[in-house]
Parts: sequence; C-alpha cells; structure tokens
Amino acid sequence: MKITIKNMSKKYRRGVRALDDINLEIQSGMFGLLGPNGAGKTTLMRILVTLMKPTEGEAKVDDFDLQKDRGKIRSMIGYLPQEFTTFSKLKTWEFLDYAARLAGVHDSKKRRSAVDDMLETVGLYEARDRQANKLSGGMKRRLGIAQALIGDPKILIVDEPTIGLDPEERLRFRNLLADMSGKDIIIILSTHIVGDISSTCTDMALLNKGKVAYNGSPDMLVDQTRGHTWLVEATDSELEDIKARFPVISTVPSKSGWEVQVVTESLDGYQGKPIEPNLEHAYVYFLEHTLGQAWNGEE
Repeated sequence: MKITIKNMSKKYRRGVRALDDINLEIQSGMFGLLGPNGAGKTTLMRILVTLMKPTEGEAKVDDFDLQKDRGKIRSMIGYLPQEFTTFSKLKTWEFLDYAARLAGVHDSKKRRSAVDDMLETVGLYEARDRQANKLSGGMKRRLGIAQALIGDPKILIVDEPTIGLDPEERLRFRNLLADMSGKDIIIILSTHIVGDISSTCTDMALLNKGKVAYNGSPDMLVDQTRGHTWLVEATDSELEDIKARFPVISTVPSKSGWEVQVVTESLDGYQGKPIEPNLEHAYVYFLEHTLGQAWNGEE
C-alpha cells in the first residue's frame, strides 16, 4: 500500500498558501512529518483524511483517488486529530463502542470483544467505566488512538499526538505506534517534537512554510550534520555569549560551569569537542544552514 501526493497546494483567503506544490510518496510503515508550527502539517493531514480539499494537485491511495473515492478512502483511515474531544455523558467503553459502530463493526458481540481488546491494548481496561471526558490528558490520548484503531484501518494518521504528555505517557505512545508499524499499515505521525520521529520512523519529510524542505530517512538527515555538532565547556559569562551566537541544543551544569551542545560550522573562538549528532541536532542544523531559518529553541 502507498499514498502518492502530486503537486498539491492549498490556498486560503488573501492568497495565503498553507501548502505549496507538495510531492510525496508514503509507503507502508511509519512515516514522520516534521516541521515548525505553521509549516502546513495539519493542513496536509486534514486533506488526507478528506476533511478538506486541496486547491490544486491530487493524492491517491493505491489506485483510489482522494477526490473521486472519498468514501472508500475514509473507510481505510483511522485519525487522531491534535484536538481530540470526547462526549461528556459517555463512559470510556461506551465512547469506544460508538467509535466502533462508526467504523463499521455492527455485530454487537464482535464489537464488545473488539472494544475490550483495544482497551487492554492501550492500557485503559481498568478505566473502562469512567466517564471519558474525566480521564487524564495521557489517558485521553490513549483513548484517541484506540478510537482511531478500532476499525482496523489500513492508514493511521496522528497529528501532534504527544503534546502535553509526561515522559512515561510519551514513551507508552511511541511504543504502541512502533508495535503497530510492523503490520501492513501506513502510519503518518505529524509532529514538531523531534524525539517522536527519531524513535519510531524510518522515512520522513520536513515541511517548512508549506513546502517539502527534506524527504528521506532520518539517518540521511543526520549524516548531513556530522562535523557540525560540538560539546563546549563554558563558564556562566561564556554561556550567555554562546546562546547569543550559536544554536544551543542543550545546557547541563558541570563542575566548571556548563556543558553546552551547539550546532555550528565554526565555533569561532571557542574550544569544543566534536560529538555524534542525533536527529534534533540535524533538524536545527537544517533549519539554520539549509533553510536560513533562525532556531529559537522552541520548536
């Protein structure tokens, strides 16, 4: 199975382009869609789940056209939007039962079994009788992924799934997606959190200002950064100067002051030790040196 996107653009009022001539091919497995807030990720996701139409271009799922075969494509998709809400009067199991009916699971016995199995999978079985809208943030995100999966979709699209989650919930979510990626399913993970991509995806695209700035493996992006990542020992006064002059990835207190990770082609007066880059380093380097977009440490 694959999704093919050709020359897709989306214009809003006053000529604002949320997407600008997007071309992508997404195969089975985990695909990461990375980019700053406002890069066009959510617009692309909403088009792919048929909630929005592109202004130009086309998309296909195998031989099905996104515009001509909307009903068929909808039946293949599970979707977890960034803003996931539940119904106030439904218990957790009732909400998931409702989602299963919408997904086409009409046999009541099969549906009840599927609901119980999915609640076990996402770690919510013990909370099955709690009101869904009173679950914690992390539990609601788990319920969100459960409702996206309950119809056994061929395509799973999740938009900013780990925002607001604590580290334990984020790890649980990543592990759940990683377990699913071994099946014959396309999983599109849209996020601005680099760690979500680096730990789960073998293929990715980086969107910036509505355009595809990079498309390939995370490892290939990291390779471009080798020789440009440094660990610098800095005093308190040096730290402020370093922050003003270089993209700083992390600062850790040390006996002599600070250990600072920076991404730059030249340390320009400072001494540093080269370190092996990761995807976060690569992302910042790409923004700064390929796209010319200043890094403020907030993406």
